[in-house]
Amino acid sequence: MRGLRVRHRNAGRGLPGTNYPWRMIRVVFFIALFAAVLYAAFWLIDRRSKGGGSSSGSKPAGPPSPRGPVGPDDDEEFLRELERKRRHRKREEET
Repeated sequence: MRGLRVRHRNAGRGLPGTNYPWRMIRVVFFIALFAAVLYAAFWLIDRRSKGGGSSSGSKPAGPPSPRGPVGPDDDEEFLRELERKRRHRKREEET
């Protein structure tokens, strides 16, 4: 009866009882893949909410639009008012 062999359920997959490491590797791979997909989804959502997406219908990327004054010395109106007050005080001191 050489032709009749009993096949185990793990036959062809390595030694019996060694399925655990492969299952673990599969689980770790699945978790890593799930994390990558989740990260990509949140990255896209964040990018779209900030308006950073560049599709064919959006405006081309160029220099950033000018913003308002960053500090007091950048504000022309503030500097004019400061100069006016300084001249006014100087006239009061002279009289």
